[in-house]
Amino acid sequence: MGFLASAVGIRHRVPFVRNAFAPPDESPRSIAVRLRLVLEELGPTFVKLGQLLSTRPDLLPPAYILELSKLQDAAPPVPIDAIAEAIRAELGDDPSRVFATFDDKPLASASIGQAHTATLPDGTQVVVKIRRPDAVRMVNEDLEILRNLAERASRLWAPARTYNVRGLVQEFSDTLRGELDYLREAKNAERFADNFESRADVAIPRVFWDTTTSRVLTLERVSGIRISDVQALDAAGVDRPLLAQTGAQLVLRMVFEDGFFHADPHPGNLFVQPDGSITLIDFGMVGELDPELRDRFVDFLVAFTRRQPGDLADALLDISVTTSGADRDQLRERMASFVADYSNKTLSEIKFARLATVLLTIVRQQKLQLPREVALMFKVLIMVEGIGVQLNPDFDLMGVLTPYVRKLLRERLSVAALSQRMYRASSDAGALMLELPTRLRRILERTDRSGVEVHLRAAELEPLMTRAERIGNRLVAGLIAAALINGVGELVVSERRWRPWSNSLLGAGVTVVGSLSGYLLWTSRRHR
Repeated sequence: MGFLASAVGIRHRVPFVRNAFAPPDESPRSIAVRLRLVLEELGPTFVKLGQLLSTRPDLLPPAYILELSKLQDAAPPVPIDAIAEAIRAELGDDPSRVFATFDDKPLASASIGQAHTATLPDGTQVVVKIRRPDAVRMVNEDLEILRNLAERASRLWAPARTYNVRGLVQEFSDTLRGELDYLREAKNAERFADNFESRADVAIPRVFWDTTTSRVLTLERVSGIRISDVQALDAAGVDRPLLAQTGAQLVLRMVFEDGFFHADPHPGNLFVQPDGSITLIDFGMVGELDPELRDRFVDFLVAFTRRQPGDLADALLDISVTTSGADRDQLRERMASFVADYSNKTLSEIKFARLATVLLTIVRQQKLQLPREVALMFKVLIMVEGIGVQLNPDFDLMGVLTPYVRKLLRERLSVAALSQRMYRASSDAGALMLELPTRLRRILERTDRSGVEVHLRAAELEPLMTRAERIGNRLVAGLIAAALINGVGELVVSERRWRPWSNSLLGAGVTVVGSLSGYLLWTSRRHR
């Protein structure tokens, strides 16, 4: 607790840890390791939190992402009596009566649920996932702790407000509570099955609804070769370069065509059949891109392919959900440098993982925050490229990605798409015209009640103050010069006693006036 309190800047506010547990001066790598160990010690919900953060490369540096990706969601197995009681409560009978066979030994045990192999009465082999008896209570308690920490950090720590920690905790809460409901995972599996119904090279396990509830999930049991097991693939005669291409096309279709993608395609969730087809499992974590967000991402890719830093910066700001701390001019400068690094390279020479790492570093430095779906998409594409290169060292993700971007551009310029956009724009304009009088009235009422406050930042005022000071100095110098010329002239002409000194006075006056004139010329040139 002391380490976490120190890490989020509220150590001095937390009792009993004010003078202890301050994180030492360590490298980001060692701090990331300590963070992983702390999350493992805090328990399953915090392990899930770490796993979620590992999907947000827009928020954390690569060292943290790499370390948090090692978190394993494992838990002690639930006794078979408790599992049998849960099945009786959900399915109305003992496991031995609902299933032809039911293995008492768990296949896997995680913080949310436990999986057992079984056989249906018709002989179909299945995997049955049962939610742990205390999962809901444990998750709700831990989420309440996280919510309180987020509220406190947002009040006491400026970065927590900048990165909308409250929103991140709410997002995590929604995701984790969704994983508690197995009906949602079952619906995700069926949606993927419908999307790939016409593809013979992709298989999705079947859901058995008669033995599926919000607490129990029954899926067809699948087998195959892990996609990362290169030796087994070679022994089975699988064409690895073709498999890399097929796997990438599978994910890119999910992202850019269906707008609904598997958000955790690690090698343990991808099985390869001897004929080279791919079977997907585990549908608890998914991402969904609506058409508008997909269009914004396509705008970003188009700006990059055309090497347009200004359009790149604008597209990145359009995608981001948090831009309060961003400096547009500085972002455009960073985008110009970003584009220059790739100006002499073709798309086939660019590695997506490297490009994404640099881009996401800029996102963090500019205090931007991407939508969860876009962050998940970056994570997924990086994973896909890694698997593809493992299967085929010459794998080119950008080459596979380019046709999808071109297709989306053609679709956006089609008559149907343009008509739909014009219809949406006219509808939005009509709604705005109807709401405008009411909104203006509210603004005027608020202005009458409390007036108008104008907030200026010191950084914005400094150039104006410098310029005003320079102008003031020049005005003062000019007035002094004019007064000196006038005074010397009057003295020489009107007073007899000064006439013997007229040449000296004139010389001194000319010297002073010349010096002031030189000052005025110098400041004018410096200003230009």
